Amino acid sequence: MSSIKKPTFILSLLKRKWGVYTAAFAVLALLWCTPALAQQQPAMTLDSVLQKISSNNPMLQEYDYRARAMNAYAEGAKSMMAPMVGAGVFQAPYPGGEVMEPANKGMLMLSAEQDIPNPARLRAKEKYMKSKAAIENAGRDVAFNELRAQAKAAYYTWVVLEKKMAVLKDNERIMAYMLKLAKIRYPYSQGNLGSVYKAEAKLHEVENMQLMTASQIAQQNVQLNMLMNQPQDSRFQVDTLVEVPANILLPADTAFLGSVRSDVRQLDRTIEAMRLNTELEQMERKPDFRLRFDHMIPGSNMMPSQFTAMAMVSIPIAPWASKMYKANTKGMNLEIAGMQKERESMLNEAQSMVRSMALELNAKREQVENYRTKIIPALQKNYDVTMLAYEQNSAELPLVIDAWEALNMAQMEYLNNLQELYLMVVSYEKEIEK
Repeated sequence: MSSIKKPTFILSLLKRKWGVYTAAFAVLALLWCTPALAQQQPAMTLDSVLQKISSNNPMLQEYDYRARAMNAYAEGAKSMMAPMVGAGVFQAPYPGGEVMEPANKGMLMLSAEQDIPNPARLRAKEKYMKSKAAIENAGRDVAFNELRAQAKAAYYTWVVLEKKMAVLKDNERIMAYMLKLAKIRYPYSQGNLGSVYKAEAKLHEVENMQLMTASQIAQQNVQLNMLMNQPQDSRFQVDTLVEVPANILLPADTAFLGSVRSDVRQLDRTIEAMRLNTELEQMERKPDFRLRFDHMIPGSNMMPSQFTAMAMVSIPIAPWASKMYKANTKGMNLEIAGMQKERESMLNEAQSMVRSMALELNAKREQVENYRTKIIPALQKNYDVTMLAYEQNSAELPLVIDAWEALNMAQMEYLNNLQELYLMVVSYEKEIEK
């Protein structure tokens, strides 16, 4: 009887706990799948990163608000001064004075006055204010060019770090395999203990390099989050299928650079604004107008109501008045000439720099291609042959480790040169506003 009840009791206990086991299994499966899902999230392309920076970066939004502010100022540039109204007495006697005739009682006067600036000056002021908005828009392009270069540098660095991590993962697998073979062969006197420790040390070195590379990847992630104005703990992947830059032709002349560089465009907008300000200053030679109307109410009913209507015009061409705007106009024209020379110097310097960068970039690309197509394949064959000999007991483990170190150094040097190439491309594209 007891032999029958014992299995029944165990079965009922398993049934009661089956739901708990199922839930625990589901939680463990979810935790196991979460890293895989994180790794499978879609990669964010460089264009997507740059688009987010353009729309979300606070520095660029600051320039947008400044440009809108200048346009708002321009909307009120053609407004006139507010009219002046007043009331008082006209030709009234002092208190206590003797009034001989009703006409001497004075009058109550109501007055209205309006200044009318020259319309041409108002139009010139409006154009000048709008030109300052164009300067802010050009300044935004300059700032975005700087932020775009920072984003590209961080993105390409991240891409190279991912490639380094892949190499380190492969190196970890290789060193673990070497260490396993060394531990298997040592008891049979087919290897020495020093080789085992050396392989173990190399394995730990690879693990340390993986930690350092993972930290650098996290730093690039934080940098891009900052530029995109995203939460610092936001995680995403990058597209590692970035092609090696092609050979670069020597750039065009200064006319091409003048049309693509944002700092030159900003200087052009500044020169245009200064020219419009010169035109605004020259408008000081045009006259302004003023209208005035006075209405007098006599203190005696025997006197009629009276009025005064006046139209006035300024005479800015008077010698003592024209000296100031003539001097200001002359000074502004000299400033414009100076900025034009600055533009010329800027373009000459940019042309020389871009040509030098293009030559250096093409040389670096050839070095990268040599590593990829010649040096690394040869060292890979050397390692494969040495590893095969070690597996066939015709080579020692130190020789395999030396062959692996040579291959690993070449792979890392290739990736370092590739990173330098990407950064040189970033600097070159920054100079030509690409």
